[in-house]
Amino acid sequence: QVQLVESGGGLVQPGGSLRLSCVVSGLSLEVYTIGWFRQAPGKEREGVACISDSDGDKYYLDSVKGRFTMSRDNAHNTVYLHMNSLKPEDTGVYSCAADQGNCRTVVPGLYLEYWGQGTQVAVSA
Repeated sequence: QVQLVESGGGLVQPGGSLRLSCVVSGLSLEVYTIGWFRQAPGKEREGVACISDSDGDKYYLDSVKGRFTMSRDNAHNTVYLHMNSLKPEDTGVYSCAADQGNCRTVVPGLYLEYWGQGTQVAVSA
């Protein structure tokens, strides 16, 4: 059974940092591409970051470049999203997803094979 479980969300002040984790079970990170997504209240879900081991591809949403870093620990089947210099507009539910495509197919967030349940991030003074 495949499971993706996110954690690490919370309330943080503007300028603060959080590290989100996505623990994956039932599939290999060496085969699957993992993406991080977020959905703010009243807005469409958007792809935030992606790493693909198959072709070495990486992706970051323009608004998070230089502030967010995605990393993976294949030995522990865990993917991280390190978020620094957080802004109120980063608020939303953050989810990870896994698919056998590459980042170009994963980032739009459509028809992906597996999703986690999400973790809430709130950036507010």
